[in-house]
Amino acid sequence: MTQNKGISALIGFLLAGFGFLSIILSMIGLKFSFLTWIDAPGSLFGFVVKIAMILAGFVIIYLSLSNNGAEDEE
Repeated sequence: MTQNKGISALIGFLLAGFGFLSIILSMIGLKFSFLTWIDAPGSLFGFVVKIAMILAGFVIIYLSLSNNGAEDEE
């Protein structure tokens, strides 16, 4: 798991970043073309999914950058 910390942190940052940007862009009437399927069932569902993307991104970032109780190797 230690080899994949950077990759999982990057995935978390991208997930949270795209969630934030998609909410901000939806306020001015724009959308990411690859995330239009999220708003297809309705705007409330899309907003909840975007909030879930942000929260999941933060959880992934926290889990990938935390020490997980392991002692520092010297």
